[in-house]
Amino acid sequence: MNKMKKKNTRRNFIKSSAITAGAFMIVPRHVLGKGYVPPSDKVNLAFAGAGGRGSSLIKAMKSQNIVALCDVDEERAKGSFKKYAKAKRYKDFRKMLEQKDIDAVVVATPDHTHAVIALPAMELGKHVYVEKPLTHNIFEARQLTEMARKQNLVTQMGNHGASGEGVRQVMEFMATGVIGEVTKVHAWTNRPIWPQGVPTPSGQYEIPATLDWDLWQGPAKARDYNPDYLPFKWRGWWSYGTGALGDMGCHILDPVFRALQLKYPVAAEASCSQVYSGDFYEADYDESCPPASKVHIDFPERTGSGGGKLPAVEVIWYDGGLMPPHPDELGPGEAMGNWDGGVLFEGTKGKLMCNCYGANPRLLPSSIMDYFKMPEPSIPRIEEGHQMNWINAIKSNAPDQPSSNFDYAGPFTEMVLMGNLAVRCFNLKKLKPGKKPGYWAPYDYPGRLKLKWDGEHMRITNFDEANQFVKREYRTGW
Repeated sequence: MNKMKKKNTRRNFIKSSAITAGAFMIVPRHVLGKGYVPPSDKVNLAFAGAGGRGSSLIKAMKSQNIVALCDVDEERAKGSFKKYAKAKRYKDFRKMLEQKDIDAVVVATPDHTHAVIALPAMELGKHVYVEKPLTHNIFEARQLTEMARKQNLVTQMGNHGASGEGVRQVMEFMATGVIGEVTKVHAWTNRPIWPQGVPTPSGQYEIPATLDWDLWQGPAKARDYNPDYLPFKWRGWWSYGTGALGDMGCHILDPVFRALQLKYPVAAEASCSQVYSGDFYEADYDESCPPASKVHIDFPERTGSGGGKLPAVEVIWYDGGLMPPHPDELGPGEAMGNWDGGVLFEGTKGKLMCNCYGANPRLLPSSIMDYFKMPEPSIPRIEEGHQMNWINAIKSNAPDQPSSNFDYAGPFTEMVLMGNLAVRCFNLKKLKPGKKPGYWAPYDYPGRLKLKWDGEHMRITNFDEANQFVKREYRTGW
């Protein structure tokens, strides 16, 4: 099989981002074979998830051929179905993947179905774009990363800030050494903005005629339909979502993971807000993510891209209204981050703060910025936007071109989900035999424990009960 030669590509963002320049060969589609699309053609796209976030992604890639749309909810997807009436319509993504003319698949479904859609698409040789977080658990993230390499596919995770200006400016700040060596980072978000720390929904509700509830549940444990899960609140349930950290971590922590050249953490621990349903009675809402959490994730010393040694780093995550200490260098009227959240880098020579997506990076105190000369741009910018960055990489057959390809996004997602593993273990409690729950009830499992992580083998080494959250049990048939 002939493959188009990549011209003038260069690796960047630690093998996770590059731009391609120069002229391309124009080769007919049939010469290139399955999975390869010449630059002169449009990419034939299939979308798993055509309403909600899916509709936004369709709009961003409307210049291509939209050949298939799949959604389990006809009502939410009706706008896309109507606008792209020529595209074939499906409820079941498995049937959609049988369509022969699909070049690439966009996955814009809830977190718990990302991997079960993306993996078979990749096995068929389809390029994939998967919304953030890449997967629902660590094991799935590793599978997608390895499959992308095996199939030599063009991939992208939907953390669109990865193609933006902010993350590049943060990296350029770090390259100057202006704040010295970074050993601690604080990152925070205003999420959740949906219910968490609540009882499992109950009651009998009629399933909307336009919704295939069984397909929506996918690999998750079967349960009765309840409007408390849809269309947005699924994020707060461990069966379907990944909580505040999973929802925003892949946006807010991106400049941290890139600029500090991180990979697998070595430890994580969490503390979470408690919920009480009566006097001295701690509620056991283990299916719901906690209302607020603080997570410490430790990274070891490592070798940087330039060959030098980088120090160990502690990354501290806050959500649900929790925040890091207000920096002494920040004035009382100065905001920390923006509405979505922010990041504070603590270095041996100073501090750097930015908003979500790495936007508006500035040294502290802010008065320094009145005379500080911003670093000259040294990292290639992506002018076409995050989605078209992926499309253009497909056309040039450049798996290393997308700014958040799975070589980068896979380990990054594992870091985020490792934090969630610590969150889930904080609320993992088991009463001793013969005891009743209550204020004085002794538990076998600790409420807080620093989990030691073997990233290469995806295993907690000091608390085996935690390993149940590294992967999930799939419903029969999935």
